[in-house]
Formats: sequence, structure tokens, C-alpha cells
Amino acid sequence: MEQEDRIALFLDYENLALGARDNRGGAAFDFRPIADALAERGRVVVRRAYADWSFFDEDRRMLTRSHVELIEIPQRMGASRKNAADIKMAVDAIELAFERDYISTFVICSGDSDFTPLVHKLRELNKKVIGVGVEGSTSALLPPACDEFLYYDRLEGVDIPPTSSRRGRPVRQPGPGQRPPEPEQEEREQEAEGRPAGEEPGRDVDALAVLVAQTVAGLQGSASGEVTASRLKRTLLRKDPTFSESDYGFRTFGELLRHLAQHNVVELAEGPAKGDPEVSLPEHGDREVAFGLLRGVVGDLGSAGNPVALSGLKNQLRRARPDFSEKKLGYRSFLQFCKAAATSGAVDLRWSPEADDYLLTTRT
Repeated sequence: MEQEDRIALFLDYENLALGARDNRGGAAFDFRPIADALAERGRVVVRRAYADWSFFDEDRRMLTRSHVELIEIPQRMGASRKNAADIKMAVDAIELAFERDYISTFVICSGDSDFTPLVHKLRELNKKVIGVGVEGSTSALLPPACDEFLYYDRLEGVDIPPTSSRRGRPVRQPGPGQRPPEPEQEEREQEAEGRPAGEEPGRDVDALAVLVAQTVAGLQGSASGEVTASRLKRTLLRKDPTFSESDYGFRTFGELLRHLAQHNVVELAEGPAKGDPEVSLPEHGDREVAFGLLRGVVGDLGSAGNPVALSGLKNQLRRARPDFSEKKLGYRSFLQFCKAAATSGAVDLRWSPEADDYLLTTRT
């Protein structure tokens, strides 16, 4: 039987509820998308939410239906309700980490940077930590500390924030000598005003291709054994705990890899387990084309056998091929790419103390 991750969930409820209200146009916080996201990651065996529940009467019913244990932190005169809830939540999490060895993952639902030391301590105790927070109210310090960080706003099932409607706005009457607005113009204005405030454009898939290629190259160069899709995903999350393939329009990580394979960024082969393919960089294809491009540009610039300096050469390649990027091929720098081209025999590369630069020539 496959061993499932056992998850303990801790909600700093006031931080989440107020963050959702203040940053999502007054929308109410919904626990269900968080529960669904965690169900895909393992079995949740502990669910606790901390707050002064006299301020969240309606929310109590919603959480109780989801089997969340409500920890009461009453507001007292002269005491800080926020600090009391934070300390109680941190103490309970550490206590559980020592008493329940079978719990492998802790989920800290808060955007408060005060929980960063708790995250560090749990990871020190060999626990995986997933953070959850509202994007607009999450401290920049918290996500990098976690193994994975989920922005509540991006979870499946979270409604898009309501936008201001044109209803109730005064209709602009054309002034003397002015023509009424055309229907197409009004539609464009409505689309512009209907766009959610702060909505991000789609993530750049080309930048993602660079990230994946560099990561695969790093794994191949620094560790033994094959690079599987699951291992690659874990490494990407270590680099950026907020990484999610859904931000780029892909439903699964496998779908993302197949897209990159179709564009010759990576190659996929059967892996050690079903559904976990081996990922590698193409041995030929675009790399050989890029070496040929470098050879051609060096030959054109260095007519009569004159050497070409490395400085400024990359710009010359981009003039010939605007989409050129050595990072898409898995190279960390343009110099590393040129060294690989020299190793393959496409060009000659040497250091010149007189020019204080690398010089390239084509091989005859």
C-alpha cells in the first residue's frame, strides 16, 4: 500500500479572513478550495483554526461542516489578540511535531512573517511545510521559507473578485459638437473596466522553458541517476515555492513537460515508475542548430580568418535569430554555450590576454 503524507493543518483564521476581505473586494473567505488542494497532497489528520470566534460567527458554521477544530482565542482587555493566537498556534504546531511522528507535512495558513521562525523549526525537525496565504496580504519573507507556498487567490474554486459595475455611473452625454461614442468604443471601455484590478498577465512560457532547461542541466551535472518528472518538480518548488504549472495555463505538470518536449526544450523517456517519465535535455536538434548559427555568424564577422571577440557576439546572434537563448538549451551563460560549441568542433575558442577577451574563429 502506498504511504500517504499525513498532514496537520493550522489556520491563522483572522489573517486569512481579513486578508480575503481587504484584498478581494470584500469577498468572503472559503475554506473549501484549501481543503481540496490539500486532499491532492495527502491525508489531513489534524485541522485547527485559531481566532476570537465572536468576530466570525458565520464562518464557524462553515468550518465546523468541514470538520475543523475551532481554537478560541478570546480578546481580553489590555492583551493583543493577534499575538495570543500566533503564540498558541506555534506552540501547538511544535508540540504536535514532537508527539506525532507520523505527521510528515505541516500546513501553515497565514501570510504573517511572524510564522517564519516556526517554518524554519519545523523543517529543521524534518517536516515538510506548505504555506497558504492571500496574495495581497502575504509577507515577502514567508513563501521562500516554505517547501511549497499556495496563494489562496490562485487555488481552483476561488471565485474571481467582484469588480465595480458600470451600473449607477452617470452616463456621459456628448458635449456640444461631439459625437456619441461608437458601440465598439463602449464595449472596449466595458472590457477595460471589467478587468479585475491587479490581475496579472499570463506567465511567460519562454521564461518557464529557460527555468526548466537550466534546472534539468543542473540536476544532470550535480547528481547521479536519472532526472524524473517528480524530482524536477520538487527542485522547481525549492527554487520557487510559489511555482505552479497552472499559472502558465497547464492542468498538470506532465502536460507542461509534454508541451516543452514538443518545442524541443526537453526530451521525455519512460521512467522508473508509471506516470513519472525521465526528463533530459535534447542531445541534438536545437542545440546543433544553435551551434551552426554561431559558426555562421563567427564566419561572417571574422572574414579572412580574423578572430571575433566574445563580447557583443550574443547580440549578433540575436540579430540573425531573435529567439536565440542559450539558457533554453540548458547553458547558464553565453560563455558556457560557446565552450560547448568549441568542444563539439563548431568553432575554436581561446583566451587572449592582449584583447582581454575570448576570441572565436571557425575551423577550416
